Amino acid sequence: MLNYVWLALLILGIGVAITSDVIDQVNNKYQNGNQLEVTYSFNEKYEPEIAKSYNVTINIDSKNFSEFYKTDQTSNIEQNAKLTVNPVKNITSLFIKINDRTPAFWREMAKITGKEDDLIGHAAFSGFTDSTTAKGTLLLEEVSFAKMKEVTNSALDYAGIAVNIAIGLIGIMALWLGVMKVAEEAGLIKIIARAVRPITKFLFPDVPHDHPAMGSMIMNISANMLGLGNAATPFGLKAMEELNDLNEKKDTATNAMCTFLAVNTAGLTLIPATAIAIRAAMGSSDPTIIIGTSIFGAVCATTVGITSAKIFEKFTDPSVRFIEWIKESKRKFIIALSLIAFIIVLTLTGGLGAIFSLFSGIDADFFKGIITAVSTLAIPMIIFVFMLYGFLKKVKVYEVFVEGAKEGFNIAVKIIPYLVGMLVAIAIFRAGGVMGLLEDLLAYPASLIGMPPEAIPMALIRPLSGSGSTGVMTEIMAVHGPDSFLGIMVSTFFGSTETTFYVLAVYFGAVNIRKTRHALAAGLLADIAGIIGAVFIVRLLFG
Repeated sequence: MLNYVWLALLILGIGVAITSDVIDQVNNKYQNGNQLEVTYSFNEKYEPEIAKSYNVTINIDSKNFSEFYKTDQTSNIEQNAKLTVNPVKNITSLFIKINDRTPAFWREMAKITGKEDDLIGHAAFSGFTDSTTAKGTLLLEEVSFAKMKEVTNSALDYAGIAVNIAIGLIGIMALWLGVMKVAEEAGLIKIIARAVRPITKFLFPDVPHDHPAMGSMIMNISANMLGLGNAATPFGLKAMEELNDLNEKKDTATNAMCTFLAVNTAGLTLIPATAIAIRAAMGSSDPTIIIGTSIFGAVCATTVGITSAKIFEKFTDPSVRFIEWIKESKRKFIIALSLIAFIIVLTLTGGLGAIFSLFSGIDADFFKGIITAVSTLAIPMIIFVFMLYGFLKKVKVYEVFVEGAKEGFNIAVKIIPYLVGMLVAIAIFRAGGVMGLLEDLLAYPASLIGMPPEAIPMALIRPLSGSGSTGVMTEIMAVHGPDSFLGIMVSTFFGSTETTFYVLAVYFGAVNIRKTRHALAAGLLADIAGIIGAVFIVRLLFG
């Protein structure tokens, strides 16, 4: 399924980009070949018979600019430029250096030309009012294939980003795989696995409780819940490698792999530290107010992700008769429905709102101190406890650590092709303009569940890109305010969901899985559930 999704991202991105460029070319959006009426102000007397350069100011009436480019320019333009005169060749060229005072439309044109900070044009004079002021026209360089150039630049940029991500993982992978190896040799992982066996037995019944994969999965899920992303990824990659040891079909994802990916893409985090930090930096009076709403949304995502993974795996197993499985699992369904009914009753009676209102009363500085302490102490304490336990169990901690760390390099390098492929496809999809079309298409369905149209970009970009969703969230909060209804909603989106496509590309790429079965479907359903749950709870408490 991931193959079709990847191909769809490429086709849609390139197809929409080409279509947009053809429409722009037909409408001559950038006025190629047309001259704009301007006034030139020279810093010294103009001498047309002498070859020299002048510093000039290009003055353009806002109405004239708006009508020419069919855009909305509210203020008159005063743009500094360098004018070069060559009377022998009859050339009068302009070099415009882009700055903060440059019209947004010209900044867009400069970016398309590939230089980003300058535009080149030709000046013509119709008459001088004095020796330093002239009426005339401006003909800028031709601009074409804007979207396709943006697609090309984005694809190249993200290919480099993918490699940098993978290289950056080498050190982290080496560290945590070394730590895990010591804990495994000391028997600590088995102790942890036994402690949570009732949960893992339900989630991963095909994995023996004493298998190394179980410990890696537990450590991954725990690190994610604590918001320790740097530790979670190495544990997750190691878990996938160990799960593949149990895999009879090495190119096909197992049920345990799909369920594990569903848990990861659901993004259940008790402390959405990144979103809280950004809210605090944006000047929020109560940055921790999203803890309750984020947990609610993440619980919705996790519940749907696990449930859908368990149901889908029955469809793909020929030995299972679906109707009989439902009858055998009726107790589980009753428990799940009872839990949903309990949440609905709490909601209708106001109990849920009262529970989440407790989080808004937390002192921001106090909670910031807690987050800082957890973030600062958690990783050193894990390393210290694991190494000390290994030493007490007579494990040669340094030698075993080095042995485990050696695996980090191989795993990090192995995921580069998969990471490049997925991130480049996402870059083309975004740069091609598909996101804008989806926003328009989803505006009405989003309104039915109470999602403001301004929040749609965040809901769409979150499964695709972590850095992209961070940027969109920050931009929305900068415009509407972090404590606005919209600001709380998008930061709850961030804390309730995960970058599904990135997780799938990295984790399955680590073990060369090509047939991902129902993992993507379960992950996307988890994302949808997380978004809907976030919209519901934010509207309930703040709408």
